[in-house]
This record gives sequence, structure tokens and C-alpha cells, in this order.
Amino acid sequence: MAGPPDPRRPRRTPAARPSPRPVVTVSATYGAGGAAVGPAVAAALGVVFLDRAVPGAVAGRIGCSLDEALQHDDRSPGGLERLLAGAARLPTVTLGSVDTAFVGTVNEEGRLLYDHEFVEHTEQVIGEVAHTGGVVLGRAGAIVLADHPTALHVRLDGDPDARLRRAREQWEAGAPAEAAAARDAAGGPPTARLRDDNDRARAAYVRRYYRTDAASARHYHMVLDGTALSAGACTDAIVRAALDRAAGDSS
Repeated sequence: MAGPPDPRRPRRTPAARPSPRPVVTVSATYGAGGAAVGPAVAAALGVVFLDRAVPGAVAGRIGCSLDEALQHDDRSPGGLERLLAGAARLPTVTLGSVDTAFVGTVNEEGRLLYDHEFVEHTEQVIGEVAHTGGVVLGRAGAIVLADHPTALHVRLDGDPDARLRRAREQWEAGAPAEAAAARDAAGGPPTARLRDDNDRARAAYVRRYYRTDAASARHYHMVLDGTALSAGACTDAIVRAALDRAAGDSS
């Protein structure tokens, strides 16, 4: 009987034929503007913005509820809390090569699902963007599509204090830039702890499943300070670079 998938196995989608339309992945720390810049880039390029549709597609493919898929998604509050809880558990107790803290749900057919099944289906959804064009926010998109010849990989970051100020400004303005993650547990303004927890959990997703550092510049073609530049300036720079990358393959 085959055992569970090996979490230490490096996974990357097979090299895909270039899409005739731009492909962009955006990795962003908390408050750096990813939730605002991502959809703006997609709209400017005329391609799909792949964010909230991902867990829904994964749920449909794997045969589980949307809530279960969200619990394994690095862009949802529930998924972030789960990742953070697992990262804080020291020492990690393992069963074979699988962390027992991350083994755990049963699909609609009664089959035990492992965390890596959720990740692999997420990779498949992201991989489809390689053929159709689109903007992917988070979910280790730059690593999953690292072999795509014309995709543009972008990292949005910035000074932690400046990111917190930006998140608070967005919260006060009622902007959904960080969605549910832009509020603390009581629905109040973003806090330093919330920022740090989000950063650690998203970094843990990449570290756990891909054994690499999400902040490493080697994964990206562009690293922009989302606090020193406006969302519009970041969007314009990314759009121009994405069109340049897409055109480069056909020249």
C-alpha cells in the first residue's frame, strides 16, 4: 500500500508552453499592497486574477468542502492560523515523513486527505495560468511557475513599520486590501502582532512545502517596496515588465 506523499520531495509544475497572454506571480508581505496591486495588474493586462477562485477549484477537484480547502490555503485567515500553529509547534512530531499536525481531513467519499494533496491541486490550478495568462497572488506562484519562460515573478515588501501604517490606513478607509486578515480577532485595526503572524505563516507555507525562503530575491524578477511606491506606481511597473516578458518569447 502506497504511503502518503513525501513532504520533502521538491515539486514544480512541468515546464509549460508560453501563454500568448502575460503571466504574473505576486508574492507580498502583509501590508505591502499585494491584494490591491494584484487585481489592478490583472485588469490592466486583461487577464484573470487568480486568488479567491483557487480554494474553490481545489475543493471541487479534491472532493472536499470549501471550508476545508480554505484551511489549507495561504491567503485565507484560517489557513494562515493553521500554518502559524504548525510552525510554532516545537519539536515537530512526525509519522514517517509526514507531520501529524498537518494530516487531517476526510473528503466527501470518506478518504483521508493529506496536506500535500491540497498543495498539489493548488499547483495544478496555478499551472493552468501558464496556458491562459493571469495573475497569481501568493501560494508560492513564483516557485511553482519558476520554469515558465515568459512569466514575470514579483515580490512586494517594505519596512515592517511602514507596512503596518499602510494596513491601518487601508483599514480606516474601509479598503479590503488585506481582506479578513486586515482585522484583528476583535475586528479592530491591524496590529504589529497580526502583521508578524501573517508574515511568518506565509513564509512557513513556502518553507514547509518547497524548502526555500519566500523572501529570497532569486525567485523574482522584480522586488518593489510597496510602502515607498503607490499601488498605481507598482501596478504600472509590473504591467510594463509583464508585457516586455510576454513579448520577449515571440521576438
